[in-house]
Amino acid sequence: MAFPRDGSNPIAWRIEQMNERVRSAKEQDLYLYMQPAEAVDGMHVTINGRKMLQFASYAYLNLLGHPKIQAAARAALDEFGSGTHGVRILAGTTRLHVELEETIARFKGTEDALALASGYATNLGTISALLGRGDVVISDKLNHASIVDGCLLSRSKFIRFEHNNMEALEKALADVPPKAGKLVVTDAVFSMDGDIVNLPEMIRLCQQYDALLMVDEAHSVGVLGETGHGAVEYFGLDVNDIDIHMGTLSKTIPSIGGYIAGRSELVSYLRHTVRAYVFSAALPPASAAAAKASFEVIEEEPERVKALQANVNYFIKGLQERGFNTLNSETPIVPIIAGDDERAWLMAKLSQEKDIFVLPIVSPAVPANTARLRANVTAGHTIAEIEQAMDVFEEAGKAVGVLPG
Repeated sequence: MAFPRDGSNPIAWRIEQMNERVRSAKEQDLYLYMQPAEAVDGMHVTINGRKMLQFASYAYLNLLGHPKIQAAARAALDEFGSGTHGVRILAGTTRLHVELEETIARFKGTEDALALASGYATNLGTISALLGRGDVVISDKLNHASIVDGCLLSRSKFIRFEHNNMEALEKALADVPPKAGKLVVTDAVFSMDGDIVNLPEMIRLCQQYDALLMVDEAHSVGVLGETGHGAVEYFGLDVNDIDIHMGTLSKTIPSIGGYIAGRSELVSYLRHTVRAYVFSAALPPASAAAAKASFEVIEEEPERVKALQANVNYFIKGLQERGFNTLNSETPIVPIIAGDDERAWLMAKLSQEKDIFVLPIVSPAVPANTARLRANVTAGHTIAEIEQAMDVFEEAGKAVGVLPG
């Protein structure tokens, strides 16, 4: 490395600090990230020869391996091959990309939709394409990193308000100069805490203060609403109350990518201005076909949504009865608060040793002293499997002092 190793170069210092943290975790056998899976079988994953019950996946509706989705991906691979050799605006658009966008728009109830190759890039590109100098973007403090990075990249004034605090949001909106462009952006379901945004009040405030509203539904499609259509269905809203509907194709949907849905004039503008779309390769055809089929399966098999919601309620109630703090989660993302980072690492290690695959979330991804296991329950888990996991978490919690033992 060309950097001096005495800490005098700030870049070298940051690299060394992170690498030291990784080294320390590995030396204690507590580095549990990026373990390569040898097999994935329903709600089980095999790692280092150990078959474990999966509680770290975003497979909320257990769609991975669904016959219809698998068949769609195989047919696309046979017809179009493994890639497109092009960006969407030039040579990269196939009929499958068009059909996917039509399916997303129908599913979301909007006029049009735009599919990109990455959920992260969707937020980054959309926010930065909509805003510029002189505009103001207002974001919940617990929004996903892709939203934060999009706000920073936009070069607009970036204001963050206290999590889900509508009084703080109103104050931020009231302080914006009248002629400035205003965008409020929020997660629908927050990815670390599992709670749900107060969307009706946020919509009221955006309409009162003439601000556009963008909602990231990465963790709410397939999760919220009686039939899994997301936040609009959950709250009984008009789809046009949200100006920009964002979602991913890699959480409930077992593919890759992201999308924007909304009015046709918005989507047309983004199709020609989002740099992550204009200058990035198109979704592989098999991924586009799998995503399209997945939206169809959600509508064809509503029992999956009902099973998920029943499992969520059972899991959260059971953890709370055992004494765990699960914050305000109402969704499949269930934080099991451990406190300091070391307790979270130890709890995760003990859980994996008992064949429950769960991972720790530590600072700075979450605030200091709120390190946790982020346990994701799905429609594919049986009640017996949920009980098994809760028993293991309870045993681990007592062993590390999170619960009285």
